Amino acid sequence: MLRIAVPNKGTLSETAVQMLQEAGYATRRDPKELIVSDLRNDVEFFYLRPRDIATYVGSGALDVGVTGRDLLLDSHSAAVEIDVLDFGASTFRFAGPIGRFTSLEQLNGVRVATSYAALVGDFLAREGVVAEVVRLDGAVESAVRLGVADAVADVVETGSTLKKQGLEIFGPVILESTAVLIAATPEVEGLATLRRRLQGVMVAHQYVLMDYDLPSGLVEAASRITPGFESPTVSPLRDSDWVAVRVMVPRHDTNHIMDELYALGARAILVSSIHAARI
Repeated sequence: MLRIAVPNKGTLSETAVQMLQEAGYATRRDPKELIVSDLRNDVEFFYLRPRDIATYVGSGALDVGVTGRDLLLDSHSAAVEIDVLDFGASTFRFAGPIGRFTSLEQLNGVRVATSYAALVGDFLAREGVVAEVVRLDGAVESAVRLGVADAVADVVETGSTLKKQGLEIFGPVILESTAVLIAATPEVEGLATLRRRLQGVMVAHQYVLMDYDLPSGLVEAASRITPGFESPTVSPLRDSDWVAVRVMVPRHDTNHIMDELYALGARAILVSSIHAARI
């Protein structure tokens, strides 16, 4: 039975659980449940703190887990990243009092507060910077104002929270993080099926199915607009001068593609969501 670690709360939890549901797995109904057995799919889910998942998987106590790349690297776990999942993107940057820091080298000899001490410490060491890393569990952006640190390293979205604390971003990006699927080893039995299912969910999120009718002489031109994965499916219609085309297209480009096809001569252009896929 494949043992899978799932975030029990936080920004990763809701989307991870939704992906597993869409992949056909049973998930917990009560937020107090810590273990859910899915006998039909021969898997068992363990709901754990996101920060602990890499440790459990790396030790071999569990086979597979969903966590953030930042948490994986910060844990120094032996677990390996298997797949990038399509959610939970974040960027880690340095920030300090406005006007004080302009380069990474200026962190030599100062205190840097962060919730990811190992991750930041490793980055500074690679860059040859010697600084005191102060580990905090939260509210990192307040550390400078409260006198705990001289600079901070934290997740940055718009930077507005940092600006409210009188801080500005400087230096290089520490890490571009995202949700990842990790495993104790890539050869775990049952991992291949889990990967295919999750990849199918991601494809279903990223693509839609497009159907349209087209004069048969325009198939080549339409195929350049909608090439699909391998090739569009082209079927004859009752009117021999027309064909029906079915193809997968990127969801975010749907309306632009419809405009191009209509201008080319396509008609009856329809778009359908994809519930699941295997590519």
